[in-house]
Amino acid sequence: MLKEVFASIDTAFVLFFVNNGKEILSALEKLKDDQMPCLIVLDYNMPGLNGADILQELSTNERYKNIPKVVWSTAGSEKFRKVCLELGAVDYVIKPNNVVGLEEVARYMLSLCLV
Repeated sequence: MLKEVFASIDTAFVLFFVNNGKEILSALEKLKDDQMPCLIVLDYNMPGLNGADILQELSTNERYKNIPKVVWSTAGSEKFRKVCLELGAVDYVIKPNNVVGLEEVARYMLSLCLV
């Protein structure tokens, strides 16, 4: 659903989705420097590696330092939020439960690409 909302807001963005945390690390490693994404959105509860695990991995590589990273989750845990922000996420967003909220979150996320 997020993919559809992003596409409805701005078709100029190329979206790339993966199924689990290990796949994102592998996919990023294969990209050339000029192919780096303008934003990385991580689901906190991804299979394999969670959002915090991925942030930890990304923080060890200078290549990913300037890419904004947003964690979004159904968990409103202040502990999870704090850990993710300490590991380099620019924000920890709770998944909205309606389409209007999803559109607002998607617009916010896309605005991070323009910074």
